[in-house]
Amino acid sequence: MTRLIEGDYRRKIKTAEELATVLGERPRARKVIMCHGTFDVVHPGHLRHLMYVRSKADVLVASLTCDAHVTKADIRPYVPEELRAMNLAMLEVVDYVIIDRNPTPIETLRVLQPDFFAKGYEYQNGGIHPKTQAEIELLESYGGEIIFTPGDIVYSSSEIIEKSPPQIATEKLLTIMDAEHLSFADLREALDKFTGIPVHVVGDSIVDSYTYTALIGANAKTPTFSVRYENRVDFAGGAAIVAKHMRAAGASVHFSTVLGDDAHGRFVVEDLKRAGVQCSAVIDQTRPTTNKDAFIAGGYRLLKVDRVDNRIISDKILGQLRTQIAEVPAAACVLSDFRHGVFDRRTIPELVGVIPRGVLQVADSQVASRWGNILDFAGVDLITPNEKEARFALGDQDSVIRPLAQELHRRARCRTLILKLGARGSIVYRQRPEEDVRGFFVLDSFAENVVDPVGAGDALLAYSTLASIATGNEVIAGILGAMAAGITCERDGNMPVEPDDLRHKLSAIERQTHYV
Repeated sequence: MTRLIEGDYRRKIKTAEELATVLGERPRARKVIMCHGTFDVVHPGHLRHLMYVRSKADVLVASLTCDAHVTKADIRPYVPEELRAMNLAMLEVVDYVIIDRNPTPIETLRVLQPDFFAKGYEYQNGGIHPKTQAEIELLESYGGEIIFTPGDIVYSSSEIIEKSPPQIATEKLLTIMDAEHLSFADLREALDKFTGIPVHVVGDSIVDSYTYTALIGANAKTPTFSVRYENRVDFAGGAAIVAKHMRAAGASVHFSTVLGDDAHGRFVVEDLKRAGVQCSAVIDQTRPTTNKDAFIAGGYRLLKVDRVDNRIISDKILGQLRTQIAEVPAAACVLSDFRHGVFDRRTIPELVGVIPRGVLQVADSQVASRWGNILDFAGVDLITPNEKEARFALGDQDSVIRPLAQELHRRARCRTLILKLGARGSIVYRQRPEEDVRGFFVLDSFAENVVDPVGAGDALLAYSTLASIATGNEVIAGILGAMAAGITCERDGNMPVEPDDLRHKLSAIERQTHYV
């Protein structure tokens, strides 16, 4: 693929060991100075710091903290490590750049043994921090020296990001694709492979209704709005729309669900039949089909009325679903949990336990209005919760996103975690060998004009699953899932995403990269 930016700057990016060989052992004819930081957004304060540091020696080495060890603020670093390294390497004042894989620069200082180590003024203001003292002791052990730069200009990368985050979604996408040796052609080829993939979707069906009205006025004596009915549109939602997304993508889809003996249940069956989904609905005479009716006036949602019965399914119905899961041939079994009766702590082990060996196990447990827990699906291959669901599962309201995702990935014992962050995009954790540094990556949202975010997670679940089967590549799965979610947000109503929709999205993003 075309690299993010071609240029001689790449020769500047080294490992500590590579650079130690280039610089040679002490004493050196040319003085070496090193500085270290996150450099999330390179701002004028950074430039002043680098220019001052470079004036004190012949060679300037800029070391930056790798993504895995940046824990301050939420969703940091905002700029991934490869892009941060490129930003520094493009500066004429910087001679070499190191992406430090350690939590502190101590080990890099030990390997390089620079003549000087430069730190900002704030590191000495108010006393020497114990970590800085440890750096000073190491420097003095071989004859090095610490230098503190003047504190005349101070900028905060975090403050800049919070006030006006840079629009670098395309650059971040290209960075991860470049690092993984992927091209836009690879993404298109993945879409072409979805045709005919056998998938079994199991879960709660929901009929999402949109009742459109016009506001007439309000009651003078009570806080009651008066609206005029205009029309109503029904959509098959919940696990049913997951099945429709996968069928629209080209998969051969079998859908197992529980419905009431009512008009909404018949609507789901007919709607799925028209979409080409083979539906094996278990009819429960004792409950209604779940219906969520949103009343809309002037584009605003006034009220939502839910018709639900969230009692857990009977043992007889559980047995029927177990038989279907065990007997339906599939490359993946997707358990789409909205906590409306099919799944709870008792039924989940029963249902997961009969998934045939070798079938990709996928789960999504949504807790928008119910008490579902994604950790009930611990041990499956792929999970796709959102931030609220992750915090609920871990009982953690305080951790910033990356440590939160890392802990959920560990506790869930899943192969891949895609944590949905709404307008902030998604973060993907995957199982990797310890020596592989790319255990996680972040993708910005691909929604350009958000109309209705409802159902974005369902599209992500569908396309990420199919991409995982077709390619076995978590990066492709994360990208295509995120793009499908973005497309859904740009539409009113929960409608299936077509592969051509993604091809158009890919082409639009690729056109934005033609400046490279």
